[in-house]
Amino acid sequence: MSATRPLHLSAEIGGPAHYDAAHYVSLARLAERGTLDFVTLSDTFARPGPDALAVLSRVAPATERIGLVPTVTTTHTEPFHVSAAVATLDWVSRGRAGWAVDVSTTEAEALLFGRRPAAPGDELWHEAREVADVAAKLWDSWEDDAEIRDTSTGRFIDRDKLHYVDFEGRTFSVRGPSIVPRPPQGHPVTVIDATSGAARAAAVRHADVALVRADDPTTARAVREEIRDRARAHGRDPDRLRVLAVLPVELHTTADAVGLAGLIGEWYEEGAADGLHLLPTDVERDLGFVVDGTVPLLQHRGLLRRFYPGATLREHLGLARPVNQYALAGEGS
Repeated sequence: MSATRPLHLSAEIGGPAHYDAAHYVSLARLAERGTLDFVTLSDTFARPGPDALAVLSRVAPATERIGLVPTVTTTHTEPFHVSAAVATLDWVSRGRAGWAVDVSTTEAEALLFGRRPAAPGDELWHEAREVADVAAKLWDSWEDDAEIRDTSTGRFIDRDKLHYVDFEGRTFSVRGPSIVPRPPQGHPVTVIDATSGAARAAAVRHADVALVRADDPTTARAVREEIRDRARAHGRDPDRLRVLAVLPVELHTTADAVGLAGLIGEWYEEGAADGLHLLPTDVERDLGFVVDGTVPLLQHRGLLRRFYPGATLREHLGLARPVNQYALAGEGS
């Protein structure tokens, strides 16, 4: 991997549930001071706590540059509402939103909703792929200039630039169009933990960022190459996919922060990944050591940027804004 290629760094800011928004604002601002690409906030129906997407919608106006990526469970939820909520996060963050796609596999979680029993993981990830597909279609169902806001004629929308999705999946159907205009990024960034087989199949088709868990750089590099090859086989440009290795961290001293910088540099320079996604054991303590100790060392070595070159999460990741699929189809007709 070229040493001139940017190193991408992100971190999880979840942990024991907090019901004070200031806790999450403080962590996101800390990560932003370290110029991390994004923070994730994990979520699940299996434990109590505030909704991750709602929390990061509160964090958004209190931050300026950091990307915000909540876990969004596609099982038992309505795809239309999921797409609208993620689009809304992109609007309130001015183009810094992503979503970490996940599924719900247990019967206990299914009983919370009472709509259907738990299903096998392969079926749930197939459904998640369909949710990601329809979400992209809904985000594109408004062309970028669909809003005209012409007060003289009383016209708010150019109806010719709104599109029906008419999606039929195995477990749901969506007509559309969305109730939210096309997000600032076109498509908020899709993040998928590609460690398991069924999730990896979703990632190679739909992820902008694939997370992989591996014990050593050699294994991580092999997984990265597999993911890129499979993405290419699905007609995707693998250079428009970022693969980040997931790295648990537990830091107690400044020496631990120095050691982490060396480890990150080693994994990156060996081509193991496009960057690292850090999972702190104690988020307040560990993230503080990362930002104040590890990040300056990586910057000094020329591996990590010192400032954000752009304003959106896609710009942080070096990913182009997607072309609207319906506008493109209209140009070709």
